[in-house]
Amino acid sequence: MFSLGPRSVRLRTQIVLLQVAVVGLTLGLAFGVFAYVSGQRLSGEYGERALAIARTVASDPVVRTEVARYSNSALPTGPQLEDELADGELAHIADDARLRTGALFVVITDDAGLRLAHPDRTRLGEMVSTDPSKALAGGEVVIREHGTLGESVRAKVPVLERGTGRVVGEVSVGISTTAVREQLLRDLRRAGLLIGGALLAGIAGSVLLARRWHGLTLGLEPSELAELVREQDAVLHGIGEGVVAADAAWRVTVINDEARRLLGITAAPGADIDAIGLTPRVLQAFRSADGQPVQAAVGERIVVVTARAVTRDGRPLGAVLSVRDRTDVESLTRQLDAVRSMSTVLRAQRHEFANRLHLLSGLLHTGRSGEAANYLDELLGSGPLGAALPGIDAVADPYLQAFLSAKAAHAREKGVHLRLGPNTWVTANLAAPVDVTTVLGNLLDNAIDAAAERLVADGGAQSAAVGGPVRASVDAVITERGHEPGDDPDISPVVEVELVQEGDTLHIAVADSGAGVTAELVDSIFVEGVSTRSGGDVPGGRGVGLALSRQVARARGGEVRLAHPGGVAASTGESGAGESAESERPLRGAEFIARLPGVLIEGEPAWAAEN
Repeated sequence: MFSLGPRSVRLRTQIVLLQVAVVGLTLGLAFGVFAYVSGQRLSGEYGERALAIARTVASDPVVRTEVARYSNSALPTGPQLEDELADGELAHIADDARLRTGALFVVITDDAGLRLAHPDRTRLGEMVSTDPSKALAGGEVVIREHGTLGESVRAKVPVLERGTGRVVGEVSVGISTTAVREQLLRDLRRAGLLIGGALLAGIAGSVLLARRWHGLTLGLEPSELAELVREQDAVLHGIGEGVVAADAAWRVTVINDEARRLLGITAAPGADIDAIGLTPRVLQAFRSADGQPVQAAVGERIVVVTARAVTRDGRPLGAVLSVRDRTDVESLTRQLDAVRSMSTVLRAQRHEFANRLHLLSGLLHTGRSGEAANYLDELLGSGPLGAALPGIDAVADPYLQAFLSAKAAHAREKGVHLRLGPNTWVTANLAAPVDVTTVLGNLLDNAIDAAAERLVADGGAQSAAVGGPVRASVDAVITERGHEPGDDPDISPVVEVELVQEGDTLHIAVADSGAGVTAELVDSIFVEGVSTRSGGDVPGGRGVGLALSRQVARARGGEVRLAHPGGVAASTGESGAGESAESERPLRGAEFIARLPGVLIEGEPAWAAEN
């Protein structure tokens, strides 16, 4: 409509011009209708006024008598008639009515239409200039006509003879149309002032609307908005990340298909972010909008979400949440962790074998062949895995053996003794090693950390560093008291893991000698982001391991739960049977149990055959 080429009129100007045109056209039509209706109304009002005057004059008894007298006798002619009529009663009554009402004329005629009273005495005795037949026939007429005195709105009323009711003449009253036009112009001037004010108000409203539109569109023109929408569709649906955008009131404005898939939501634009089904961890990251990546478990997926605030010209516009799928990466990470654990075991075995070979070499080079033979006999009775973790022979799967041995080595580095529970018995092989090591590894890592932290808190370590010196100092203390390392959980930090096979289901129990789980965390320990330790340098913060373990177990139809919180609060919070059960537990820390169906298989597993 307003296109002027490549640089067309700005949208803001178009809105103002369009609104002004619409308002002006509307007001113009309204003014025209008002003028027409007012003209018709004024004509009707003046006609009714003339009719009322004519009726009043026609009903006057003197008028009725005099008109009947002239109607029943022959009228004289010449100057005598003019003088008689000009000085007669009818002329006086008609002039008095005209002057009192402001009418243009009041004319009285006989039944032949001859003027008996007229403002112009030279017209007396003449035939009226307009048709008097309807009034003389007994009817009343209101009409707009042009007569000898000009155009007027006139009313004609019959004059009835007294006593008989016979029509003996008529009274014609006219009001000049000039008076009608003057009154109409006065009305139109007042209406024009109102319409002008309305037009100014419309223009002001159009300007305010244009400014509001300019603010809502951030100053973008229609072509720029269209291009922005096309780019947004191309970008949002073409990238491999999920995107959720919210405005300053935290209502969803944009959500792409990838975000719906990764977050498991079906929200539509306009919904409140609290009601679209985001997990508490994702929702917290979205509202914080601090730009920090946060890892979260959503259904069977592991995602990394990052939220950032959006501003323009210093004005907050909302926030944007990006979602990346890390499920495959986490799966590979768990496999790499398993490989790293096996590598740790192999490295420990290499050092152990090297030490033994050095001892044998020294005995043989010094001629102590007998002692060397006795040492070899002792070695034949125990392998490296048995030395690393006693009782490991109860676990048949080599993958699980290596993993447990690696965790035992990791625990030793932290000054913690890892031992197998007395009921451990697994004769089958792992069919899902990644899932098992994910659950078992997280439970063991948490237990080892808890036991190590309890060690430091109790003053068992003399150095801030962890590793060999800590272990040496603790073992020295234990040896001084006449115990073997790991025998007394009140002296040595211990983690006990028990693995039991039930068909293809693996039952896991992990207990430690740490401080246990505090009472305020018992109900939320499996919630993402909840941890007994600070975030440190862990990307996305802590509090993911237990949530991930439970997610993996539940995906297989199993479960991970806190069997006993441990700690002082747990042991002193109840009495009677609770105290008895607590006293029977060899370790006073937390105890977690897990059930993993379908992770064991008799015979060689598929992953081993492929390797």
